[in-house]
Amino acid sequence: MVPICGALREGISAARSTPKVMTGRRQTCGDFAVDNHLRPGKIVAMPAVTTRPAVASDLEMISSIYNQAVLSTTASYDYDPEPLERRLTWYQEHLSMDLPVLVAVKSDGEVVGWSSLSPYHRRPGFKFTVENSVYVASTYRGQGIGKQLLEPLITRGAELGLHSIIAAIDTTNEASLRLHRRYGFSEVGRFPEVGFKFGRWLDVAYLLRRLGPIS
Repeated sequence: MVPICGALREGISAARSTPKVMTGRRQTCGDFAVDNHLRPGKIVAMPAVTTRPAVASDLEMISSIYNQAVLSTTASYDYDPEPLERRLTWYQEHLSMDLPVLVAVKSDGEVVGWSSLSPYHRRPGFKFTVENSVYVASTYRGQGIGKQLLEPLITRGAELGLHSIIAAIDTTNEASLRLHRRYGFSEVGRFPEVGFKFGRWLDVAYLLRRLGPIS
């Protein structure tokens, strides 16, 4: 096996110059995981993160990550950053309904992403359907963290006896669309020009993942 950790210490550019790197496995090098199964010579350094249920002390970072998305992307159609008090209320509501809020955390404790299941509708006939959210800090996007946040969310939804998860995604957010399709979500509808942000009209795709029959 090529000594990838040593190459990382010398810089990723040096590692990429190593010929015929293809082990099909992931190695851990300090705070990084190296995923080198893609093709010979391809090394992708990703932060080694774990996913766990969120606690109250995570809320400041959860809110910060969300506000990054509000100010710079169409992942959320909010215009203004949320106050921390609103996120605290949101968290307490999720606890009271036993709905999951997960965080992706680096080995040094930094929260680099979060995900949740929230009620799709307050009317009781919708009680087996939820809507999901997945947000990753801007500097860590494209590094596989979204997968680590979405997969356990689906598992937890099934454990709770939920029937369907809905994802409402801006149609320009190709990364989120790909992520959800990878985990069994199918597009069931598309609403043109229902959102407006950054001076332009936005389309929303609705994707659905069924979890199983109601027991």
